[in-house]
Amino acid sequence: MSSYLDQLNPVQRQAAENTDGPVLVVAGPGSGKTRVLTFRIAHLIEKGVPPWEILSLTFTNKAAKEMQERIEKVVGDKARNVWSGTFHSIFARILRVEADKIGYSPNFTIYDTEDTKSVLGAIIKEMNLDKTVYNVNTIRSRISSAKSSLITPRLYAENEELKMQDRQAKMPYISEIYLKYGERCKRAGAMDFDDLLYRLYELWQKNPDVLEKYRKRFKYLMVDEFQDTNTLQYGIIRKLVHFEGSPRNICVVGDDAQSIYAFRGATIQNILDFEKDFSPYGIKVFKLEENYRSTEHIVQAANEVIRFNKRQIQKKIWSSKGNGQKIKVIKTMSDAEEGKRVGDTIVEQRNRFHLSNSDIAVLYRTNAQSRVMEEYLRRYNIPYRVFGGLSFYQRKEVKDLIAYLRLAINPRDEEALRRVINFPKRGIGDSTVDKISEMGGQQNLTMWEVLLHVDAATRTQKSIQEFIKIVQESGQKAETLNAYEAAMYIAKQSKLIEEYNQDKTVEGLGRLENLNALLDGIKSFVEDDEFETAAEQQNKSLGSYLQNIALLTDMDDESKQTGDYVTLMSVHSAKGLEFKSVFVVGLEEKLFPSFMSMDTPDGLDEERRLFYVAITRAEQFLTLTFAMSRYKFGQMQYNEMSRFIEEIPRDHLESTSALRSGFSADYEPTPSKSGGTSGVSGAFKPRPSSANAAPKIDPALFKPSPSEQIKIGSKVLHLKFGEGKVLNIDGGKDNRIATIFFEAADDEKEKRIMLKFAKLQIVE
Repeated sequence: MSSYLDQLNPVQRQAAENTDGPVLVVAGPGSGKTRVLTFRIAHLIEKGVPPWEILSLTFTNKAAKEMQERIEKVVGDKARNVWSGTFHSIFARILRVEADKIGYSPNFTIYDTEDTKSVLGAIIKEMNLDKTVYNVNTIRSRISSAKSSLITPRLYAENEELKMQDRQAKMPYISEIYLKYGERCKRAGAMDFDDLLYRLYELWQKNPDVLEKYRKRFKYLMVDEFQDTNTLQYGIIRKLVHFEGSPRNICVVGDDAQSIYAFRGATIQNILDFEKDFSPYGIKVFKLEENYRSTEHIVQAANEVIRFNKRQIQKKIWSSKGNGQKIKVIKTMSDAEEGKRVGDTIVEQRNRFHLSNSDIAVLYRTNAQSRVMEEYLRRYNIPYRVFGGLSFYQRKEVKDLIAYLRLAINPRDEEALRRVINFPKRGIGDSTVDKISEMGGQQNLTMWEVLLHVDAATRTQKSIQEFIKIVQESGQKAETLNAYEAAMYIAKQSKLIEEYNQDKTVEGLGRLENLNALLDGIKSFVEDDEFETAAEQQNKSLGSYLQNIALLTDMDDESKQTGDYVTLMSVHSAKGLEFKSVFVVGLEEKLFPSFMSMDTPDGLDEERRLFYVAITRAEQFLTLTFAMSRYKFGQMQYNEMSRFIEEIPRDHLESTSALRSGFSADYEPTPSKSGGTSGVSGAFKPRPSSANAAPKIDPALFKPSPSEQIKIGSKVLHLKFGEGKVLNIDGGKDNRIATIFFEAADDEKEKRIMLKFAKLQIVE
């Protein structure tokens, strides 16, 4: 009967066999937690527990389906009677039966995000509130957060802290909107996604007999990814199993070190408090510490990094797969060079270690970072696919701005015109656009020509004239300015930046970030000569840029047809996945860790957990990259290496020279508010000079030469590295980077130094 349990290691088996009473399984990355959950349910059924008395909650339909299929292989068709699914699907199933107890029809509608936004928009309009201030995405997020925290409209209205936050955001009527929204949904017989949990809690709170019915039905409860639960989800779980006289047959599986969804309302406190909550009832704790995925260098690096977090369940992950390759750290002067080096390394790994494209993933902190990676993978003809979001150039906000840029070059471009004639909204409705298109067809004119001769009596004439003016003035700018200057003008004049700047949700900030990433890419196009002929270097117009983009983006579909592609995704999207080779890019202070998370210890801890998730996706090869400069909002921004790299012991790194050489010698970290450097825990301390260090140079006699005078072949003097020879110069005119050979240097002889900031004296 228990032969299937022989497949488990001793700790996994104990977790599967201990089916009575509360159990906490702390499952490190790659430790086989899905197998434990599967065999635990199979073991319960084999022991004679009716499958319909088992409730198994997951966070994704894919995980639920995978678990059910695995159980079926062990116990057969009986597995289909297990109540297994996501929180939302299981609770919707219960609500369909019991909804009348809280005033809903069993056939209630489930509102999606667009439905919710439409209802909120109508309420804002009815209340005569300024919709530019009361942004529907922000309010939707605010109400969702309240529900996830078990805050009713009444409690919200009584909470002084929440009301103060709303007043500071100039939205003092959110509590009223929340109340009206709930009433409107109920009147319409509708629940939104959050309501599937929120209303279930209300059902059980108001109807003890219904709660008792489900307590008797579900004798055993299992929860996967417990670290991702929010206050409301844990509240529902406690109601089901945590009551007087209950056997408390609950098993939760999770890893506090992989709790990364605070922005969705998840709280790490649930898993940290679980042992304390159930300790009076004989809780058993099992720690799955053997990692079956990664080699020892990767596993130990992860252990050392997460050790910096104070609030955690202590565990020591280990691997029996051998030491493997050390972790490679790549330091670059710019984000463009970072993309190039990632491309170089992927080609090297494919040739040297015979990896397939599908064995490789590039992970980043924000989706906007995919732009540079996509461009360089295309240049190397490396097929790729962007996951957890659209390819950069397919994202709505990016396509919106590109449509305006295309109209500036060619107003007859009807697809671009249709896309933005009423975005941002300017009162030109679909019916008007259809009439314009119809008139054009009848008179053999383009839509643009029809617009220029539209009847002056038309109600939308003012809006159309406003649109025409934007396009015509944009065209004039495109003729006289370079691509970046023209694009910046168009982005502002079209009010696209203003439109996306109004949405203060995480998603809204992401869209604005993508718009700025596109503008940064155009700036890079204007200044970067590295891959261009002399003729191309002269043409930095908007038309030239659009042609360049069109040729690049046309390859997207081609790349996706083969099935063998490099994966590009955010770290959040990568959770639960694994790859032979992983690149974690953009490891700079204020990017990873994110500047939005660095103000509080909890925020920084979550960023560190996110980094932990990123590096533990790797099986054999892990590459960490950072750029000392990258474009942000059209300006070159200079960065410090992420503290997370510094937290990895040097004996797990392939080489530490990348952390010591080059630009950092001339780079002064920005002082923090505390008076130290802006990354105190991760500030790299230069190693003492060796006996072979460059000879001391008297600063009084040292006179730096103008950077524009430094050429290939120049002999130069550096205060730290001594005399050197310039071997190569690349980069745009304002961001030239010199490769210089220093004979007396004590580490790498060749160093790449940004001339704008370097202090070099020409000696010959």
